Amino acid sequence: MQGCVSRRDFLQASAIAGAILSSAGARAAPRIAAADVDALLARMTLDEKLGQLAQARGERNDTGPFVPAGSEADVRAGRVGSFLSVYGAETTRRLQRIAVEETRLGIPLLFADDVIHGFRTIFPVPIGEAASFDLAAAEAAARIAAIEATANGLHWTYAPMVDMARDPRWGRVVEGAGEDVELACRFAEARVRGFQGRSLSDPDAMLATAKHFVAYGDAEGGRDYDVADVSDRRLAEYYYPPFRDAIAAGAASVMVAFNEVNGVPMHANRDLLTGVLRGDWHFDGLIVSDYSGVRELVAHGVAANDEAAGILALEAGIDVDMVSGIYVNTLPGAARRGKVDVARIDAAVRRILSAKAVLGLFDDPYRNCNPARAKRQTLRPAHRAAARDLARKSMVLLQNEGNILPLSKALRSVAVIGPLADDRRSMLGSWAPTGVAGDAITPLEGVKAALGPRVKIFGAAGGDAALDAARGADAVVLCIGEHWDESGEARSRVALDLAPDQQAMADTILALEKPVAVVIFAGRPLTINTLAHRAPAILWAWYPGVEAGHALADILFGDVSPSGRLPMSFPRAVGQIPIHYDRRSTGRPASESERNSAKYVDAPWTPLYPFGHGLGYSPVRYAGLELSSERLASDGVLQVGFSVHNAGAHAVEEVVQLYLRDDVASTTRPLKALKRFARVALAPGETKPVRFTLGARDFALLDHDLRPVVEPGSFTLYVGGSSATELEAHFTIEGEGNRAI
Repeated sequence: MQGCVSRRDFLQASAIAGAILSSAGARAAPRIAAADVDALLARMTLDEKLGQLAQARGERNDTGPFVPAGSEADVRAGRVGSFLSVYGAETTRRLQRIAVEETRLGIPLLFADDVIHGFRTIFPVPIGEAASFDLAAAEAAARIAAIEATANGLHWTYAPMVDMARDPRWGRVVEGAGEDVELACRFAEARVRGFQGRSLSDPDAMLATAKHFVAYGDAEGGRDYDVADVSDRRLAEYYYPPFRDAIAAGAASVMVAFNEVNGVPMHANRDLLTGVLRGDWHFDGLIVSDYSGVRELVAHGVAANDEAAGILALEAGIDVDMVSGIYVNTLPGAARRGKVDVARIDAAVRRILSAKAVLGLFDDPYRNCNPARAKRQTLRPAHRAAARDLARKSMVLLQNEGNILPLSKALRSVAVIGPLADDRRSMLGSWAPTGVAGDAITPLEGVKAALGPRVKIFGAAGGDAALDAARGADAVVLCIGEHWDESGEARSRVALDLAPDQQAMADTILALEKPVAVVIFAGRPLTINTLAHRAPAILWAWYPGVEAGHALADILFGDVSPSGRLPMSFPRAVGQIPIHYDRRSTGRPASESERNSAKYVDAPWTPLYPFGHGLGYSPVRYAGLELSSERLASDGVLQVGFSVHNAGAHAVEEVVQLYLRDDVASTTRPLKALKRFARVALAPGETKPVRFTLGARDFALLDHDLRPVVEPGSFTLYVGGSSATELEAHFTIEGEGNRAI
């Protein structure tokens, strides 16, 4: 597949013959096409091998990353194979020079970091990107991130996060693509392609990492790092697919999850890492621990000490020990005492050397260490333009009663108020460690730029100043939600309401009976049931990135119609969680008329806003749903056609969605499952045809033995603008029995 590192690339790296310099003393920086990995491996001592598997960490201060005391000495001693959170062309060049010129074998270093949704040009947080339903834009964002990151010394990103999640109490939903398998799989592929580019040998390509394997998003109680107790079917149907598709797209590495799965911590889970990932899926890229995850096996209670933890992790299949130092410190002695299979060490070292060879580091270890390139490629105007475009596409108009939006540019005055109205850092969101808050455009700045000096713009964070600003303005933009550090890792919440002072502020401002656009910045769905009943217009902005203010103004004043759609269902109350559109029916499905059915006695069972929901500034009508056939063979292909019509006065981009239901099957199936989606641009009054093609993989299910099969029977197909669509058609797959695929 174009844009991906293939399994063949890694295998070929170990077969390419190259010159290996003398082992005596220090050596000059290597200039060879690639390493003969096996020949190099044969010349390494045990300590040098384990050094390659050790990842050291950098630290950050106000001026950027720096290397802790002792790290340079560790590089000279061959005790470091890669660095985390060390970047910058000059810093990485200095460390790389030590590795290739002052060590016995001259093996170059890898530099890694969490480049999640941009390097310096920060794009919307991943859940916001997913809300765009725009795969090309997401791929372009990852491509730009890779261009900037590699220009600043990095080779390896710990992204994309492909964890599935149905519990917004878990703070890390901000890093994923939401609740739907199809959406997650497609965004996983797009991001891998973007990070890795056409070939990993290109200087602007970096290793992508699918994380966190596996079921990390199923944390009990929504508590980060907590246990996951999931069935094999749930793993196979829900948690595995995004990882499989990321690997099929060429993901060069996989990161292991902090959690345990069914009683076994993932950092010691040989069945899933070596059995499933290596064995069943034939993945031969790097498996990296999460931060100090190897040492945490002691806290899990499955290892008595560091050495035991290191042995468990290595035997489970983990190649790279991130920052704990356990591999390099404890495994040499364990191996010499016969407690570690050296063949496992060799296999892990071979994989990391192969990755370095594929990246071209044996040929040019300094290829990512050019300050001029870093300056030229970082935060370019074209990169900011792409960030602005994706930020606009990510914003979801939840409701717009009375057509409050778009606001008129003829207003004489506008109040842009609230705690997030002028908060630069929160515009970047969580997991933007290489971003710079000063690069961000705030909502207040964006509105000022859009309206110019003729319009009075009042700004205030809260209190009496905000109320006075609102009273004196013709319209109000109220910016509330989560501060950037309220979403993300270790930011689990037991309640998802707006902060009490924000809710009170909203109530007061809405009581003024002025045009009020409520803009909510957050990294997850919140429970805004009260606000939804009081605010005519609510725009969900996530954390939009460096171009937040400009993108927001484009939406607020109608230069662009909002086109984002929800990648997660929004609960009315925390008590509904987990809530997701692709639920299965029960023997007593929820019913208003049936007392004994799957519902609540104190609230509706439905979400406040369903998956896929989002409004534009013009209504779009769907019509003419037709199928190429009402009867198919089990290996048949179904063509689906319909039309979409812009029935309003604004140009829009509609996110058309196609869902499928297997009506009767050998195992229970989702009431609806997303199978296709596309963005369709429509001018006012324009009608366009839409065509989708479905095949056996779309019709398949996992049978009782978890094998993918197509079963004969009836199906219902739905098309529309959200998962709540009711425009449907029916077809039947014919045959005598199941067909394996």
